[in-house]
Amino acid sequence: MITIAIANQKGGVGKSTTTYHLARAAVRDGLNVLCVDLDPQGNLTSSLTKNPIPEDVEGLADVLSTRSNAVATDVILPALWEGADLMPTVGETLALVRDELVVAGAGRENRLQTALQSVSTNYDLCLIDCAPSLDQLTINGLTAANIVAIVTHSKLWSANGLARLLSTIEDVRRFYNPNLTISGIILNQFEAGTCSGKHWMNELKTAAERNRLAVFDPPIPKRVAIADSVEASQPLDQWPTPGANAMADIYHTYLTAILNHDRTQQ
Repeated sequence: MITIAIANQKGGVGKSTTTYHLARAAVRDGLNVLCVDLDPQGNLTSSLTKNPIPEDVEGLADVLSTRSNAVATDVILPALWEGADLMPTVGETLALVRDELVVAGAGRENRLQTALQSVSTNYDLCLIDCAPSLDQLTINGLTAANIVAIVTHSKLWSANGLARLLSTIEDVRRFYNPNLTISGIILNQFEAGTCSGKHWMNELKTAAERNRLAVFDPPIPKRVAIADSVEASQPLDQWPTPGANAMADIYHTYLTAILNHDRTQQ
């Protein structure tokens, strides 16, 4: 099983949306994919399930907490499409477990990795939607992953935050996961017609080149259909808006590039 962490400590850049569309691309390619909602907001869970999940259902938080005996197979649910499953985040429990991990002892960084190892033979691919922070939840996601894909905007704050994220990834490599690689940077909600968008895209590309990182091409344009399809729990390849299929093709291109990156690292 190849495990990809979708990461950025900044919220609102489109990590959950990207994870959703990459999962759909994987299913369309015939892959069995497990999606892990490591964000306490639970947006991916809301989008990838047909019906609301009761808050008393066991989820990812129970797998990560020492106060529960739950294992991965206890909490995995079928997602929207055949070939896709989900480790959900429900209610406020993952935020409480995040606080628990802060004071936990040795091995706290490896809890998600251990949980995923028990189901690794059931899937071709695992996509982890990381939290919008650089806390113990994100460190768990990076420790469990083979690859990290960075999702960002072509904006000032996104460019400034890249160095901090790369520093955290380097720390994870040094202490917990020496084989972790960065597949590249996904530029999301790009506004080609604005001077600001172009300027900060160039700044990000310069920073990426300096760190020997790829910026995926083409960038994801700012399109209402991309977010609306997620909120409606519908894939882009079935969305009625003109051009939606072209957007789905971009995510398929990204998935192929990320998986090819993994093969070149082996």
